[in-house]
Amino acid sequence: MIFMLQQYSNILVAVDGSYEAELAFRKAVEVAKRNGAHLFLIHVIDTRAFQNVSSFDSAMVDQVTETSKSTMEEYVKTAKDSGLDDVSYSIEYGAPKTIIGRDFPKEHNIDLIMIGATGLNAVERLLIGSVTEFVTRSSTCDVLVVRSDLDNKPALDVVNKRSTIKGPKEK
Repeated sequence: MIFMLQQYSNILVAVDGSYEAELAFRKAVEVAKRNGAHLFLIHVIDTRAFQNVSSFDSAMVDQVTETSKSTMEEYVKTAKDSGLDDVSYSIEYGAPKTIIGRDFPKEHNIDLIMIGATGLNAVERLLIGSVTEFVTRSSTCDVLVVRSDLDNKPALDVVNKRSTIKGPKEK
């Protein structure tokens, strides 16, 4: 019997500080280690959020960027502490859906996108749409939607509505 295993070389994981993104990050580190793949971490700053600010201030963008950079460096450190050395990050500006689903994967030859299941409720998905849903529909590479922790247990303790994992700053 011949077994064919998919080998991934360039894995992209989108992180936004949400619980779902944290799960995707943790699993992406493990998948990248097993595949000997490069792990790209991406955080997209949605520039549309700044369009509603009446007194648009570049200092605000700088502050968001610095916070994002600090968070991404923590993720890189966590990945390296877990034994994955081939990891990098990018902070992008624009529409998260198209950057994660199309632009970045095309520019970096991504063959797997790992993304957390949406945290939006049904009404929010109807009104603004889900990045995860868009990525699964429009991406040209494989997409893995993460819904469980590293032990494949349900992602959220539904009874207590709390996380079952610790973030990069929690040890």
